[in-house]
Amino acid sequence: MTITVAVTLILIAVISPLTLVYGLGSGSTIAVSYGSGTVCGILAGEQLQRIECYRGGERIAIEPNISYEAISGGRDFFCGLRSGGSSLLCWDTGFSNSSFQSKRIYYSDTVRLRDLTVGGDQVCAVNNGTGFAMCWRGGGFPSSAPAPVTGEGFLSITSGMGFSCGILSSNNRVWCWGKSSTREEIQTQFGNSSMLSLVAGDSHVCGLTVTGFLICKGRNDSGQINAPSAPGFEFSSLALGANHSCAIRRSNGSVVCWGGGGGVFSGNVIEEVSFESIVAGLNFTCGLTTSNLSMVCWGTGWYANPNSGSDLQLPKIVPGPCVLSCACGVYPDSESLCSGSGNICKLCPVQIPQPAPLPPILPPSPPPVSPPSKSSKAKKWGLLAFAIVGSIGIFSGICTIIYCLWTGICCGHKKIHNSVQPTITGGNANGAATANSGPFSSPPSRSSTIRRQSSRAMRRQRSGTSSKHADRAEELSLSELAAATNNFSLENKVGAGSFGTVYKGKLSDGRDVAIKRGDTGLKMKKFQEKESAFESELAFMSRLHHKHLVRLVGYCEDRDERLLVYEYMTNGALYDHLHNKNNIEKSSSVVNSWKMRIKISLDASRGIEYLHNYAVPTIIHRDIKSSNILLDADWIARVSDFGLSLMGPESNGEYMSMKAAGTVGYMDPEYYGLNVLTAKSDVYGLGVVLLELLTGKRAIFKDQDGRGPTSVVDFAVPKIMAGELVKILDSRVGLPGMNEAEAVELVAYTAMHCVNLEGKDRPTMTDIVANLERALALCDDSNGSISSATFSIVSE
Repeated sequence: MTITVAVTLILIAVISPLTLVYGLGSGSTIAVSYGSGTVCGILAGEQLQRIECYRGGERIAIEPNISYEAISGGRDFFCGLRSGGSSLLCWDTGFSNSSFQSKRIYYSDTVRLRDLTVGGDQVCAVNNGTGFAMCWRGGGFPSSAPAPVTGEGFLSITSGMGFSCGILSSNNRVWCWGKSSTREEIQTQFGNSSMLSLVAGDSHVCGLTVTGFLICKGRNDSGQINAPSAPGFEFSSLALGANHSCAIRRSNGSVVCWGGGGGVFSGNVIEEVSFESIVAGLNFTCGLTTSNLSMVCWGTGWYANPNSGSDLQLPKIVPGPCVLSCACGVYPDSESLCSGSGNICKLCPVQIPQPAPLPPILPPSPPPVSPPSKSSKAKKWGLLAFAIVGSIGIFSGICTIIYCLWTGICCGHKKIHNSVQPTITGGNANGAATANSGPFSSPPSRSSTIRRQSSRAMRRQRSGTSSKHADRAEELSLSELAAATNNFSLENKVGAGSFGTVYKGKLSDGRDVAIKRGDTGLKMKKFQEKESAFESELAFMSRLHHKHLVRLVGYCEDRDERLLVYEYMTNGALYDHLHNKNNIEKSSSVVNSWKMRIKISLDASRGIEYLHNYAVPTIIHRDIKSSNILLDADWIARVSDFGLSLMGPESNGEYMSMKAAGTVGYMDPEYYGLNVLTAKSDVYGLGVVLLELLTGKRAIFKDQDGRGPTSVVDFAVPKIMAGELVKILDSRVGLPGMNEAEAVELVAYTAMHCVNLEGKDRPTMTDIVANLERALALCDDSNGSISSATFSIVSE
């Protein structure tokens, strides 16, 4: 079996900053195949953004059951662009049977598509990289059709009956092509107009100019190009049919129509109804209502009830594509509508062009006066200087009084600020610090953008009478912890951490805990290292509270003893499930399903994303590996062991130069070789963990060919790049099913990018989380199900 589904690492949605326009031949989340009266939409609130259609009172589920980002309809067929733009599928609606058979007309591993448009019998889309248009004939699905030869790309395209038009990237002019003579007429009428958007009908095109006017060109048999005189920016969506045009008002979402002989196209049949988007067939219009995201159709050609809005009884439709990022905010309840696989973007506010201001009315010119003498000039400058100096003195005096009262110095008292999360002032907060002040101390800065950071500097930044004592962690006695672990017996030993040994224990109140005890030794260096790791982990964990981070319960300081107490993770470390001898030959382990492994990777990624983006200050873990990803009783993965963690740079543009630390096999080559640490160093470690989950192999393992130790990166990445992922998958899990295959490949491509040699080429944790959310959604519940009665899958 081979995996044939290609995946993009990062999906980038290009959203118009001004308006959304949907019509006869423009891609949307709703579409009509007007010849058969078929209306389709991309469903909301499900893990997959699949397509469902309505025809003749019957709902029809569309196969394949995968996610789509846009659909568009023609005379007797409609097409869908798969999420990510890697493939384009079409369905023939001309047959009377209720099931539509799909035909794939485009597929590419590398060239992604956008701006799907379908006209009468042609299909076009834009190469997302070059902007060039590509076209196919709809009747004999995969045959190609002539594409425009312009030598440049398009900002957007739209298709009518036998023609297509687009806006050129270079000058915003309209360029049309196709077999219909209408294309020449329309292109000529637009002339030198600079356009922001276009949407085509049967034989006319409307759009917004860059100056904010709505204009329509083409045939005008029924007044379909007689656009309202209101400014174009008043409208948020357009839909054009054979002899009518409709638009949605931005102000209240109501629809206004023109052409078509008035009547049912005038918009009064759906008066006071607010719409999110509209789409037109030849002689009817359908819209997605704001109130409940249902589909309503009306018009002379709508057979059900042409004189009033007719609800199609389809499930909720997404009002826009689910994307990873939005420029102007997200649509209400967006996360629920996309089922956690992205967000729907709001329309960006528009800048309505304002007329040039009139010149100001100037007062009458005063009578001429003689120029001031030198003595008067000097006097004025002297008074100005005196006023400035006096103002500065008064301001300084006020500040001094306020500071004196605030600190209590004036009254013989000093106010002590005691905070668990002090302000970060940078590595040079103490001028007496030296370059070699600790085991993780950094060399002198190479430039102003490289920050000093060491464990001693971190302790200064956390200074305060009790800042290291957690606000929620308990201070426990050594005797209590010794009793909990049977005096730290070997039977209670469960592993090792960054600064000591980990024991399972039970506190006097019955709580199961994991107790990390610093290695005892008399050498000062060993003690300093233990002290640094203890201080670091206690300081970080006392203020980190997240579902996918192991929770700190308490701590103990007793002479040279340093102990940290965590909640106990019942199902141990991911490393043991993947590599422990007891699991090597097992195929029944809970983690031996692709869905479970993807879920574990998503859980861990969410924990790391919290550290990078939401912790204040941000945190770089520095030791992401499978043995530091623990599984609780519900098989929820949590990141642990913050003994090597450091506070991140103050901004994304800055990085830290520091002595490398971590675990061989997981360490970022850029960090190890150049001593340059960024958040992307954690991304590399996570990429190695993803490869472990895919292959079942250790980060460093002995090659069966006898060539010595091999890294899982060197083993797996060439196979992924060559399209031979199936050859490296863990045999204990088995080959993935159809939907799982796409999910596993998405994880593989994500992992491959995570382990790029240079940090700048790696994705962010936000991108990784989005990809893994998509991968988990793709897993089919019937294949590799993990709905065991002993635990439940919890997904945020």
